[in-house]
Amino acid sequence: MGRPKISVIGAGNVGASAALKLAELALGDVVLVDIVEGMPQGKALDLMEMCPVSGCDLNIIGTNSYDETEGSDIVIITSGIPRKPGMSRDDLVSTNTKIVKQVTEEVVKRSPKSILVLVTNPLDAMVYVAHGVSGFPKERIMGMAGVLDSARFRTFIAMELGVSVENIHAFVLGGHGDDMVPLARYTTVSGVPITELIPKDRIDALIQRTRDGGAEIVKLLKTGSAFYAPAASTVEMVEAILKDKKKILPCCVFTDGAYGIKDTFVGLPVKLGKGGVEEVFQIKLTDDELRQLHVSADHVKELCQRIHELGLL
Repeated sequence: MGRPKISVIGAGNVGASAALKLAELALGDVVLVDIVEGMPQGKALDLMEMCPVSGCDLNIIGTNSYDETEGSDIVIITSGIPRKPGMSRDDLVSTNTKIVKQVTEEVVKRSPKSILVLVTNPLDAMVYVAHGVSGFPKERIMGMAGVLDSARFRTFIAMELGVSVENIHAFVLGGHGDDMVPLARYTTVSGVPITELIPKDRIDALIQRTRDGGAEIVKLLKTGSAFYAPAASTVEMVEAILKDKKKILPCCVFTDGAYGIKDTFVGLPVKLGKGGVEEVFQIKLTDDELRQLHVSADHVKELCQRIHELGLL
């Protein structure tokens, strides 16, 4: 068996940062694809020249063609336009649907057995698009959102309490947007729920900052959106799959009845292993938490409906 092959479509900030992390963890050979001539080739060469220092014996190639992606085990799709200040993730729907549709068609032709991990916004709707275009079984298609949103929540809790981020486990479910559902009851510091450690008004403020986490960075950067944390979050999912870790992570997946939600893609806790999404992890939710999750799922359904109304799928 050779090394796993991981293709990263879109060699911008998220794609290049993901490639860097994949290489540092020596998870497999990496193919960086982008439409900009010379850019993926330059970044790939730069990453290859990092390998002697990092001690990773891998092949990393950059290309403007999809042919080199043939036979990929995992394909990460980051292509699309990023948010600008004042834009919501939903504002990107028309342009990014066209891009994700085209990318998925090219990828699936060459790697029909691959697992797809989407990062493009609006995330949940783009996973829906890729699923519709690819015809892949639901286990082999997912979106990165919950890992990032949970990481943001964990960051803010660690800052609030002055403790190590490693002590904090957080659960953020629902769509990747303003109605995501951070679950304070299931968010712990060394096993102790944060509801025992932080007053409710502060928890509410941390939840709101988590929901606004992406927008906060877009506003500060002014010319793009977050990339280090999204890239690291994506690679955590890829590592769980390639190493068959059976890791429980919140990911955007297709649900056909879990939590009373049918026929849509939304962020749920799932077990990731070599088969991709191996199981939806069922946790008990209060009536209010379940209601919030359904509101979030309904918002995703509306976006998907809009894609059909615009004749994009």
